Amino acid sequence: MKTNKPSSTKAVRLRGLGDKHGLGPMMTELYRKAEVHLRKQKRQHGAKAGKAKASPPVLETDSQRQFHELQVHQVELEMQNVELLKVREELEATLEQFTDLYDFAPVGYFTLAADSTIQQANLAGASLVGVERSRLVGRCFDQLFAVGQRPAFRAFLQRVFAGQANLSGDFELSHSGQPLRDINIKAQRSLYGDSCRVAVMDITEHKRAEDKVRVSEIRYRRLFETAHDGVLLLDPATRKITDANPFMTQLLGYSHDRLVGKEMFQIGLLKDENASKEMFQELKRNHQVRYEDLPLKSKTGKHQEVEVVANLYQENGRAVIQCNIRDITARKLVEDALRESEERFRAMANALPQLAWIARPDGHIFWYNQRWYDYTGTTLKQMEGWGWQSVHDTVELSKVMARWKSSLATGKPFDMTFPLRGADGHFRSFLTRVLPLKNADHQVVQWFGTNTDVEDIKRAEATQRRAEVLAASNKKLELEIVRRQAVEKSLTKSEQHQIVLLEQSRVLQDQLRRLSHQVLHAQEEERKRISRELHDVIAQTLTGINIRLAALKKEAALNREGFDHSITRTQKLVEHSVNVVHEFARELRPAVLDDLGLIPALHSFVKIFSQRTHLHVDLKAFAGVEQLDNNKRTILYRVAQEALNNVARHAQASRVEVSIQKLADGGIGMKIKDDGKSFRVERALPANGCKRLGLVGMRERVEMVGGKFAVASTPGQGTTIIAQIPLLNGKRV
Repeated sequence: MKTNKPSSTKAVRLRGLGDKHGLGPMMTELYRKAEVHLRKQKRQHGAKAGKAKASPPVLETDSQRQFHELQVHQVELEMQNVELLKVREELEATLEQFTDLYDFAPVGYFTLAADSTIQQANLAGASLVGVERSRLVGRCFDQLFAVGQRPAFRAFLQRVFAGQANLSGDFELSHSGQPLRDINIKAQRSLYGDSCRVAVMDITEHKRAEDKVRVSEIRYRRLFETAHDGVLLLDPATRKITDANPFMTQLLGYSHDRLVGKEMFQIGLLKDENASKEMFQELKRNHQVRYEDLPLKSKTGKHQEVEVVANLYQENGRAVIQCNIRDITARKLVEDALRESEERFRAMANALPQLAWIARPDGHIFWYNQRWYDYTGTTLKQMEGWGWQSVHDTVELSKVMARWKSSLATGKPFDMTFPLRGADGHFRSFLTRVLPLKNADHQVVQWFGTNTDVEDIKRAEATQRRAEVLAASNKKLELEIVRRQAVEKSLTKSEQHQIVLLEQSRVLQDQLRRLSHQVLHAQEEERKRISRELHDVIAQTLTGINIRLAALKKEAALNREGFDHSITRTQKLVEHSVNVVHEFARELRPAVLDDLGLIPALHSFVKIFSQRTHLHVDLKAFAGVEQLDNNKRTILYRVAQEALNNVARHAQASRVEVSIQKLADGGIGMKIKDDGKSFRVERALPANGCKRLGLVGMRERVEMVGGKFAVASTPGQGTTIIAQIPLLNGKRV
């Protein structure tokens, strides 16, 4: 037999057919393998036959060659069939993978014709519009919009089919029986231009969040503009005013535009530029400066007294100085009026013909009028510490003290006559009248007494009428003094009350400022973490995808065989990016909490948490917890999330138990217990000044809905966090 080379008519025909379809080398290789396989079979068959009987060589005829060609062709077909089955299995696996990615993607995907007819749709898209996928195909996509939105979408679709560039737009989806939703549409025309691919994302919650931020900004601006204290915002670097509220412009007489760009000493608030620099230096050291009494001169030349509190804080990573300026001119006027009233009282008391004095409730006299000093010949220093025992040394002390205690108990005035020695050493009888001065609670706080010389009264019997007039005048004067004393006491008490309220306000402001700084710091740290994660994971993955797509563009033209493998690797990168985005969305706000409830959300979080931290978490939940409203369920979820994260970061535990159960009063209780190391609760969770924002956040969330929050940590027994949430309107589970 001749050597079997691919030179026969059949081999030439196969090579020609393979070259025609671009498969020449592959067909030749298959033919060669088939011949080798056939020769191997013949050698094995010949060896078996040779043992039985040796046969002489037979010349190869045309029929034998044809038979040989048919055998080779049969083997070749069998090998091709194996290859085709293998390729078919690979294509089916790829198609199944693509179908899963397409149908279970979190974004709605549609394929539209130029007239907006829906050709294809995935499950997420059908769920988004609330229509079964089988009923969607063949319908016009613009019919899912409100009537007013349809022209805008048609114009958008025309721009998409006019070019292949990606286009994006926001629309409102309003389908029958479905709530109004805000969606974002990204579309790109297909390669042949007969259809376009559309990705639809629900941005309703994002829109609502933007609306909430906008409302918050409006509310802050209203508070800023309607405040009854002047507010200035300054740039620490330039010491110049960047903003001022209307009350400040009214207080100074400058317009807003005239105030912005000026320094404080230029508007008459500080006396000179050096004082302004000193204030800014103190702000940099202490972050707060306070001026109790500062003169202010308005644009019109009006002088006012103001109280200034300046604070240095960070706003979006930028240092800002806020000055709160309060006009205390009216308060200063009241204080001056009170001082003038005291001076008038002293002048009137010194002008009295009687000996006047004021004593404390215990009987110690602390003030005398000038008439007293003139009669007794004593000085103020000599009279310090005098009381009834000292003044009435010539009177039966027991009777005096009995009258005094009786009046002190009843709060009624009393009169008594006793002799008093003068500067000349002689005694004179005096009629003493004692009046109690009471506070708002009807308690005696002071005694006002006058001493009238009895001898003078007797000698003035001839002028009794005049004495009666003087007595009436004296009585009126005493009443006026009492009234003024009461007014003085009321003003003093009011001032003290204002001081207490002001101090409380300062303490609350300090607490709010510290908490605000902690919240801002926590927000900034969270933003840094998310930014770092986005840069390190998403950005690098997307960059890899971009590089991979660029390589695919070149590889598609150069190496068709490895093109499918490259596509698979690129799809894995896309799948990894989608998983990372899902993880971010799950950390920020798990959708399963709103869609399925608290228990599925906790199961999902615990599963991911256990995989990430290798901690064993045992979750037991009472089904009735789902009857809580969404806000309370969210609070329980956030408490569990923060507590488990704290265990992973600090506790060094191996096991965590999370249980949700019904309380005896009908509420819901959550307990999170770990077997890790303990910590000192009194230091980690104080009433004020706490720096552990996680524990403070959990407590604030629970107490915000009227619940109770507690932490217990014992060495060797781990830490237990307990949160108790009441049901709405006392409803029992």
